[in-house]
Amino acid sequence: MESRGEFNQRQLNDRYPLPEMRKEEGKEKREKSKPVDLRNGSTVTEFVLVGFEQSSPSTRALLFALFLALYSLAMAMNGLIIFITWTDPRLNSPMYFFLGHLSFLDVCFITTTIPQMLVHLIVKNHIVSFVSCMTQMYLVFCVGVAECILLAFMAYDRYVAICHPLTYARVMSRQICVSLVSTAWSFGLINGIMLEYMSFRNAFCRDNHIENFFCEAPIVIALSCGDPPFSLRVIFADAIVVLLSPMALIVISYAHILASILGRNSSSGRGKTFSTCASHLTVVIFLYTSAMFSYMNPRSTHGPDKDKPFSLLYTIITPMCNPIIYSFRNKEMKGAMVRALGRSSLSQAESV
Repeated sequence: MESRGEFNQRQLNDRYPLPEMRKEEGKEKREKSKPVDLRNGSTVTEFVLVGFEQSSPSTRALLFALFLALYSLAMAMNGLIIFITWTDPRLNSPMYFFLGHLSFLDVCFITTTIPQMLVHLIVKNHIVSFVSCMTQMYLVFCVGVAECILLAFMAYDRYVAICHPLTYARVMSRQICVSLVSTAWSFGLINGIMLEYMSFRNAFCRDNHIENFFCEAPIVIALSCGDPPFSLRVIFADAIVVLLSPMALIVISYAHILASILGRNSSSGRGKTFSTCASHLTVVIFLYTSAMFSYMNPRSTHGPDKDKPFSLLYTIITPMCNPIIYSFRNKEMKGAMVRALGRSSLSQAESV
């Protein structure tokens, strides 16, 4: 039981709180109103994609028109390849099966980054939520890794077809092709989860401005607290597996192809094979070198003026070049396109 004096003192304190008590109450109110991301214990709930924000309005308008044209062209070409390879019964070989999936990956890849960049070129609000940044980064990881692995399988397919034609049908059966594509997708999905965790494992308590037009992992990790170098080392080690290993397989496959062609007595088709191998390797070099610069270089060598060109190279230029290099130089693909356009024109004439 409290005495009458203690009771009166407690009532007095409740009515007229001491300065120390008022400070504590004010501190509690400020902590409650402070935005805290409960998921990772950070105060950052959104990011700002700087992109081309510092460019003049006329430059942004020119870039918008250019990137919109490139995006539309890439979507149209890859969409046409997907339609043809999945509907034309004459294109039932493993090469066209892989081409259809490569075009689908390219459509997913450019749709993950380019539409957002186009919007930010014409609006002043470049803010993206924490969840949107995480989602975009995961899709870039997933689709990018799957495409790197699929390109290696496509090179191996060409190696078997040219160097071992008698066993090609058995080695590259339909079941094996489906397994290879499934492996590429599965590795991309699983690898994306691991890279996503390494990118967002630390709290974000620094600047939330991303000096690029999309949420690129090394730049986002550099904004985090805790131990960013460890996360960057893990991504570097992962890049060795998903970039250098497939690239080594591609180089070895095409080296064997060239050696096989040079070892033949007949010179017929040698120039065409050289041209095809050179064009394929050009696309591979564009994709892998730009990705390696972004994910395997020390951050001290990076900067906005260096990151954006390489990011553009593997986010929009390569997906646009893939259909041209792998498909439109092929006579069978050209014939399939003519047949598809002919059926479309015929159906429109009948509807009229």
